[in-house]
Amino acid sequence: MLCFFTGFAQGKWEQKINENGIQVFTRKPLTGNLKELRVVCELACSKAQLIKTLQDINNYHNWIYSTRTTELLKTISPQQFIYYTVCSLPWPLKNRDLIIELTILQGTENNTFEIQAKSLPDFLPRKPDLIRVPYSSALWKVVVVNDHLLKVDYTFSVDPSGSIPVWLVNSTLATGPYHSFLNLKQQFGTE
Repeated sequence: MLCFFTGFAQGKWEQKINENGIQVFTRKPLTGNLKELRVVCELACSKAQLIKTLQDINNYHNWIYSTRTTELLKTISPQQFIYYTVCSLPWPLKNRDLIIELTILQGTENNTFEIQAKSLPDFLPRKPDLIRVPYSSALWKVVVVNDHLLKVDYTFSVDPSGSIPVWLVNSTLATGPYHSFLNLKQQFGTE
């Protein structure tokens, strides 16, 4: 299944990767030069398993591409928390840090739910050896097919800040999310 949700803004999604049951798309946004990203895949797990994995902040480095460290900063509720993460970038680029507020919401229909992740760049003071990501926004729209299968439509946009050329960000944008979702599928024993 190629499309069962729409993304953040109008525009045509262009497929970049279609491997291992993971489809990755990019498109030009309505404003700015950095492309938006979309991942469509199925996960062989239950809603509870996916939520438990997302709540396990200390395990993020095992499946989220280029994640170096993560730390839980504040638990608002089991479905809403704020965490800090550092992402490794290849030399000569400086590593980035982000503060993310993650919220799990019931969808508009009984068999759906959403996961929103947005950056809170001013939640902590900046560190001199890292570049703070000023903006990131992710939305997971999830359909519960049954107790062991979820359909995921994930959209993401980011401003990594600093002196990374736009062409480099756009040319490598699909790689990280593809590997993250492949690792996530492996967490549930499927590829």
